[in-house]
This record gives sequence, C-alpha cells and structure tokens, in this order.
Amino acid sequence: MSSSSISRRDFLATSAAVAAGLALPERTLGADVVQQPKTDPPAPTPAPTQSPPADATKRTVLITGANRGIGLEFSRQYRAAGWNVIATAREPAAAKELIALGEGVRIEKLDVTLAESIAALAKSLEKQPIDLLINNAGLGVGLDGGPRLPDLKMDEFEKVMRTNAFGPVRVTQALLPNLRAGKGKMIVGISSGLGSIAGNKQGGFYGYRESKAALDMFMRSIAAELKGEGFICIAMVPGWVKTDMGGPDAQLTPEESVKGMRSVLAGLQPKDTGKLWGYDGANVPW
Repeated sequence: MSSSSISRRDFLATSAAVAAGLALPERTLGADVVQQPKTDPPAPTPAPTQSPPADATKRTVLITGANRGIGLEFSRQYRAAGWNVIATAREPAAAKELIALGEGVRIEKLDVTLAESIAALAKSLEKQPIDLLINNAGLGVGLDGGPRLPDLKMDEFEKVMRTNAFGPVRVTQALLPNLRAGKGKMIVGISSGLGSIAGNKQGGFYGYRESKAALDMFMRSIAAELKGEGFICIAMVPGWVKTDMGGPDAQLTPEESVKGMRSVLAGLQPKDTGKLWGYDGANVPW
C-alpha cells in the first residue's frame, strides 16, 4: 500500500462488500419413479422437476451474487427473518454455504454478464412476485487500487463494467414484471464509496470506480422513472467489509454490514428513493 493508504482505506470501506458475492449453483431436485408391476398399466410420465414455489404469505427477496460474502449474509439474515429467499450464483453446485442454509432459500443459476442466463432466470421465475431485488453481484480490482493508467488492460476494465454496471441493468429489466407484481417494490444496487465522484481524490481503481458510478446513475434514473408506481430505488454503500475483496483488515464483518443495511432498508419511505445510502443510515455524496 502507498503512503496514502489511510485515506484510501476510508474509500475502501465502501467498496469491499460489492465484490463479495458471485453466483451460486442452482438447486436440483430429484424425482423418484415407482416401478409398476408388469400387469398394471404404464405409470404416467413424471412432470419435469421444479423448484418448490415460494410461500405466498411471505415477502420475497432476490439476491444476486449470493454464494459468499455480503450476498451470502443477506441470504442468511433474510431467511432468519422469515422471508422467501431467491439466491443466485454462477456455479450453484459449488455454493456449499448457501446450500447449507436449507429450507427457505431457493438457489438459481445466474451469470449477470450473459443475456441468455438472465433470460433463463426470468423464465424460471415467471409469475413469481418479488418484493425486494438486491443487485449485489460484482467484481473488484484489488486493495492496492489496481493498475495505473499506463498499465490498464481494457479487457479487464470491460469485464468489470459488464458485471458491475451492465449486470444490474439487465437483471432489473428482466425482473421488472416480478417486481411490479410484488408488494414491496424495492430495488437496491450495492454500490461503493469508490463510485462517488465527489469523493474521488486519489484516482486508481479503474473499472471499479466507473462501474459503481454508472450503477449509481442507473439507480437514480429508475428511481425517477418508477416513483409513480410506488417503487423505492436506492444505491447502498456496505462499508469496508471482511470479505475476499475487503481483506482481513476491514472494519466490518459481513454480519455487521448486512444488519445495518437491512435496518436502513426496513425504514425507507417513498421520499428516500433515488439516494445513495450508507450501511449506517447516512447519505453518501454522489
């Protein structure tokens, strides 16, 4: 870390959580077919196996990038609070901790950078109301701020942009019918203080800063567009969290960060839409 690491850590406090969630494996259920005696008529062909329907009496949250870090902790806490949880991951079979949460968590396969993956998710969730969407899946560029401009590789820059900026737009667009059918009507983008234009005094973090600034603008735009339908749309800074991206020296545990964010979300009113919120309830400068 450079001599400016103290002030940089302040910015990192808001970025660490974002890259913590990737995707999870999709849950697969088996169907047993009972053998009938040869004298009996043939058994009917079993219907295709599907994930169990969500309990319609409970609120439903969908969390992207839920296999680890902040996404996993969101899944754990919302499940404990009695919500139906739909948790997504790129590699569901590898999401052992998510699978271990058990009943109440429906795991769906999703890569937010692939249009066909998002379309498949939307098809799987057809007519499923969603009260709260948390666009959490993201990529970081490292605690050291990543390469400086002369060494920046555009393919890596574009990969971060596709995940952190384009991904939330695609997912939100695909699931808007589900969100309109839900009662909660809340959309959250997990952002970062590193995406704050006003707070950028050091540069670096190329791709990550730009992707989070783009996410913030997207949340601001849909807040204006959907306000008349009763939606609350915000971007949220989770703080510097002890995740794979945040590192062991971060200030917050995932439990602390998510507990704070859930408290903020629970208290939001229509007048609070279109803002950038911190996990502690503070408004963060754009």
